[in-house]
Amino acid sequence: MAMADHRNDKPGRPAPRERRGWLSRIAPGVRNFAKRDTPENLWVKCPDTGEMLYRPDLEAALWVTPSGHHMRIGAKIRLDGTFDEARYERLATPSVVEDPLGFPDDRSYGDRLKAARKATGEQDAMAVAFGRIVGQPAVVIVQDFAFMGGSLGMAAGETFIMAAKEAVKRQVPLVIFTAAGGARMQEGTLALMQMARTTLALNEVKSAGLPYVVVMTDPTTGGVTASYAMLGDVHLAEPNATIGFSGRRVIEQTIRETLPQGFQRSEFLVEHGMIDQVVKRADIPEKLSSILKTLMMGRERLSAA
Repeated sequence: MAMADHRNDKPGRPAPRERRGWLSRIAPGVRNFAKRDTPENLWVKCPDTGEMLYRPDLEAALWVTPSGHHMRIGAKIRLDGTFDEARYERLATPSVVEDPLGFPDDRSYGDRLKAARKATGEQDAMAVAFGRIVGQPAVVIVQDFAFMGGSLGMAAGETFIMAAKEAVKRQVPLVIFTAAGGARMQEGTLALMQMARTTLALNEVKSAGLPYVVVMTDPTTGGVTASYAMLGDVHLAEPNATIGFSGRRVIEQTIRETLPQGFQRSEFLVEHGMIDQVVKRADIPEKLSSILKTLMMGRERLSAA
């Protein structure tokens, strides 16, 4: 005969209660959601205020927080938000030799590339597409800081050159959204060479009489700032973006002086003539369209003649 369990029959010890979540206690009939029912990334923390933001609301706001902080975004989100109705033609990026120097590290360069590709869904730090920005055709390059800090290497250099040639071929303006920490150290001098190569590619765009417009996003630094990021016909920037060559701490240690408040931020650079205008993310397509239309007017008259 089986022995009954009377451990909860002792005086003074209540029978076990059914465990219920707080929601079922205050609203009977409403089921509790298991942890697996709620995405782990449903809430995003605002970098400025620490406030937890509902992800769908943040996506609808183009990843700009209520405090006005422009969060970093990837290539697809940028392209979707730039081109009319998120319709555009993605252009295939060129292939290059990977790890040409056999760079020694605690983690192989190849493994770092694989991890970056898996995380971003992109082949390298630059993506290129062709489409219309509020009616104006353009070839657009986007640098993704999430891909190894948006670093400029051989693949990014070849992609930039391809985009420049494509703009000349299609006779349309070239636009770039920059975001980078500088040249890719795993490629050494080969990465630094891309600064000169991209500059030469831009000469072809300008020789063809086509506009080149730069939109600097957070952060745009290092060799990228020292090359194609500062060679535009017009320079725009998102609010409070970090833009410069060396970091603030390095500069202060070198010159042994304290830099002004807001140094290397886009608003500071507008005041000092380094960039033309700070534009909120939601307003960038309209602003770009207006600029491109204006810069192409002379060319249209020449074509008509």
